[in-house]
Amino acid sequence: MIAPMGVMYDYFAAPSDDAAAAMLDHGPCGPGPQPPPPALAEARRTGDPEALREAYRQLHRPKVRESAPGTLVLETKGIDPVAHLGELEALLTGTSFDEILGRRATEPLAVDDWGSVFVERVTVELQTALIDATDDQLSAVVAPWSQTSFPGEKVNLVLTDFVRELAVLARTARERGERLYCWICV
Repeated sequence: MIAPMGVMYDYFAAPSDDAAAAMLDHGPCGPGPQPPPPALAEARRTGDPEALREAYRQLHRPKVRESAPGTLVLETKGIDPVAHLGELEALLTGTSFDEILGRRATEPLAVDDWGSVFVERVTVELQTALIDATDDQLSAVVAPWSQTSFPGEKVNLVLTDFVRELAVLARTARERGERLYCWICV
C-alpha cells in the first residue's frame, strides 16, 4: 500500500500559475473527478465477480484523462509532488535530492482558506526529464524509486503505470503549451 488514507493527489496540466491556482475553486473533488467506468455499472448489474475485479482495477489504475472542463488529469494517492517526485527527478536527472529541494518554492502556489486543499508546481526540470525519457529509462527508474520513496513496498504495476502516465501528461502538456501542477487534498 503506497497511499496514506485521505490524501488525494491530482496531477494536472495548466497554461499558467493563475489557471492552476483556480483549481482550488473546484472544491474537494479536484480538477476533475473521474466518472466510474461503464464496465463497473454493468459488472455490478450482472454480479460477475471477475468483471467487478477488472472494473475496479481499471478504475484505480493511474491513467491520464481529460476532465469535463478540458483539463488533463492524472489521479493518484500517496505520491507526493515534493518528496516522492523529488526522488524521481533525482533518478531521472542525476541531480541530488537536496539540490532539487533547494530549488523548490517553500510555499505552495495556492492554498484554500482552511489549509486542506492546495496546489503545488511540478518542477520544470522533472517535466523536461519525463518528456525526454524513453520508455526503457522510465521503466528502469521504477525499482530504485520504489526503494527510496516507498521503502518496504514491492515494485508494482501502480508505480510503473504512474511513471509512464506522468510522462504522457508531461508530453501532452508541452504540446498544449502547458506545465504540470499537483492539486492536493489532505
